[in-house]
Amino acid sequence: MTSTAEPIQPTPYIAARNRAAVASAPSPNSDFEDTSRGLIAVPDVSVIVSRTDPAKVVWDFTAYEFLSDTEWNQAPPTANPLLWRQGQLAAQAGLFQVISAGGRTIYQVRGYDLSNMTILNGDTGLIVIDPLACYETAQAALALYRKTTGDRSPISTLIYTHSHVDHFGGSRGLFAELGDQVPATLKVYAPTGFLEHAISENVYAGPAMARRAEYMYAAALDKGPGGQIGTGLGQTVSTGEVTLIAPTDTIGDGPATPQREWTSGYVIPWRQGLYARAVDGVPMIFQLTPGTEAPAEMNFYFPEPRALCMAENATHNLHNILSIRGAQVRDAHVWSTYLTEAIQAFAPYSDVEFASHHWPHWVSENIVGFLSNQRDMYGYLNDQTLRMIDAGYTGIEIAEKLQALPPNLAAQWYTQGYYGSLSHNFKAVYQRYMGWYDGNPANLWKLPPTPAAVNYLRAMGGAATVVELAQQAYDTNDYRWAAELLNHVVFAAGDAGAPVPADVLTQAKALQAQTLTQLGYGAENGTWRNAYLTGAWELQMGHAQRPTSTGASDLVRSMDLSLFFAAMAKSIDGPTAGARQLAPIVLRWNVTDDPAQGGGTDVGTTVLRNGVLVYADGTYELAGEPAATITMTRDTFNGLVLAGMDFKANFDAAVNKGDSGIQITGDPTAPDTVFGYLTFPDPVFPLVTPRPDPAHN
Repeated sequence: MTSTAEPIQPTPYIAARNRAAVASAPSPNSDFEDTSRGLIAVPDVSVIVSRTDPAKVVWDFTAYEFLSDTEWNQAPPTANPLLWRQGQLAAQAGLFQVISAGGRTIYQVRGYDLSNMTILNGDTGLIVIDPLACYETAQAALALYRKTTGDRSPISTLIYTHSHVDHFGGSRGLFAELGDQVPATLKVYAPTGFLEHAISENVYAGPAMARRAEYMYAAALDKGPGGQIGTGLGQTVSTGEVTLIAPTDTIGDGPATPQREWTSGYVIPWRQGLYARAVDGVPMIFQLTPGTEAPAEMNFYFPEPRALCMAENATHNLHNILSIRGAQVRDAHVWSTYLTEAIQAFAPYSDVEFASHHWPHWVSENIVGFLSNQRDMYGYLNDQTLRMIDAGYTGIEIAEKLQALPPNLAAQWYTQGYYGSLSHNFKAVYQRYMGWYDGNPANLWKLPPTPAAVNYLRAMGGAATVVELAQQAYDTNDYRWAAELLNHVVFAAGDAGAPVPADVLTQAKALQAQTLTQLGYGAENGTWRNAYLTGAWELQMGHAQRPTSTGASDLVRSMDLSLFFAAMAKSIDGPTAGARQLAPIVLRWNVTDDPAQGGGTDVGTTVLRNGVLVYADGTYELAGEPAATITMTRDTFNGLVLAGMDFKANFDAAVNKGDSGIQITGDPTAPDTVFGYLTFPDPVFPLVTPRPDPAHN
C-alpha cells in the first residue's frame, strides 16, 4: 500500500539514536558467511503469483533488494541498523545444502516465505518438513529443488513441526505437479494436538488475529528504507492460498520409546520421553515441546547425518512470549526447560542444527553454546519477571526496569529483539502468571478509550490544548508521551456527543502519524516498526481490507462438528438472543458421508439457551426434544461454512430449492431463528481510530 502523503523524515534525535546503535552492537560474527553457506541455487523468478489470479503477487523476491545497497552499519537514518542487518540476513533466498552425511542429504529452501522448507530423501521418496505458508510459495520452492537437483522422487512424507500456518499452509502446493492429487500413501506427521490448535487459532479469534497481523507483518506496506524492512523472524508473510493436509500420524498419541527398544543406531543415549520412529526408512527421534513457541510443537533429531531440527524453539532472535498479533501466552519456563532437555539429549551428538526460520549452526560446540544461551534467555525472562512480581511490580513497571539482558546474553546477535522484545515479553510473562489486573483498585473498572479520552480532554483544557502539549512532547523527543496524548484526542472523536473540532482532529492525526513514524524508525523490533508504520499509514490514509492470505477450505474440511459449532457459538449475539429467546431451541444435526466417520454419519445437537449456543456430540437427550432435525452431506455442510456471512442466506436458498441435499424435519423455522442471531463483524475494524458510535449512526 502506497501513501500519497509526503514522506516523514526522521528527526535528528531518532537519526542519532540509530547511529548510536552501531556502537553498542554485538561483535562481528560469521552470520553473513553462514547464511550463504551451502547455497546451490537462487530463485529463477522475480515474483511468485497467485494460482487463481496471475495479476496478484503473493511473494516478491525483488522487494528487499534495497537492503543490499547499504552496509548494515551505514543503514539510513530511517531504520535501526541492527534490524537492517537482520533483514539482509533473512532476505537471502535460494536452495541450500545443510549437510550431507550418513547417506542422507538435507536441503533447505529459504527466503521463499516467512519460514523455511526442509527436504531430504527417504527410502521411497522425499520427506518435506514445514511446507511454508501458502500453496504458491511451496509449489515454487519444490520446483527450485527439482530443477536444481534433478530429483524427481515423489513426495512420500510431510512433517509439520508445529501448529502455526506458516509451517503447513503450503502443503497442497507440493502436489500441484500431480494436478493437486494427493497420493493415498502420503504420510503426514505432526505433534499431538496439532490439528486442534491449527484449526482453533483460525476459528476462535482468527479474524481479530488476522487484522492485527496486518500491523505485525505489514505485508502490504511499501518495502523500503522508510517502510517495511522485515519482521525479524523472516521478511514477511506470503499472501497466497492457505491449505492443509491433515496428519495421518501423530507423535505423542502413543507411549514414548522404552529403553529396551533403544538401539545404538540412534546415536544418542536413551532418555525418557523421546519417540524413536522410522520415517520412510529414515531414523528420527522426536521431542515433544508443548507450550513453547506453539501449543503443539516438536523438535527432532536425525541420527544418520547427526542433524538436529529445533522447529521454531531456537531462532536467530529473541522470540515472542506473546505475539503482538494476539495468541495464547507461551510458557517461558517450559520453553527454557525443553531447551535444556534438547541440549542434553541432542546437542553433543549434532554436527548441524537447523530450524524452520533463519540459518543453521554447525559444529557441536557452537550448537551447545547457541541452545544454552537461548535457554538462558527464556529462563531469564521467566524468573526475573516472577522476582519483580513478588516485589510488587506490575508488568509495565517490570518492562521499564529490566531493559537489557545480562552482558553475556546481550553480546550475542541471536538474542536481540528483532521479533520478540524484552518489553512486551516481560509484560507477557506477567500476564501469564497474574492476568490483566495489576492489583490497584483504581484500575479495576477503568473507562473505555473513548469516554476516558473525552474526560481527559475536558480536564486538560480541550482538544487544541492537548495537541499543543503533544507537539511540545514531540519537539522534545518524548514520542511515547506525545503518542499517548494524541491517542486521547483521536479517540475522543469517537463520541459524537462531544465532537473534536475537525481542524484539531486533522492536526492530531497528522502529528500522531509523525509520532508513530519516529517510533517505528527507531525500533529494533521488526514487528514494532511494522505496527507503528502501519498505524501511521492508516491515520493518514484510512484503513482498507488487505488480507494477508486466502483460502480456508482445507481448514473447514478438517473441522469436526464441535469446532464448527464453537465458531458459530462465538458469533451469536448473546445479549439479543438471551433477551428475546426465552425458551431453548434444540436442533439435531445429521451430517452424512463424513470422511471423519468413515463415510458414515456424524450426529450432534445444538441448544440455544440464555444467549449461548451449546453443542454436544450425539443426541443429547437431556436437552429435550429437538425442534428440528437437519440432515445434509458433509460436502454441503462444508459449502455452507465456507459461505461465511452468507451462511443463513445460502441455507435458506438450499432448503427452498428442495433438491439441495438439505432436509429439515420438524419446525422449519427453528434453524432460521437460531441463525438470525449470528453476527459478522467487520474484519477490518479500526485499531488506531475509534469505532463509529452505534448510538449516533
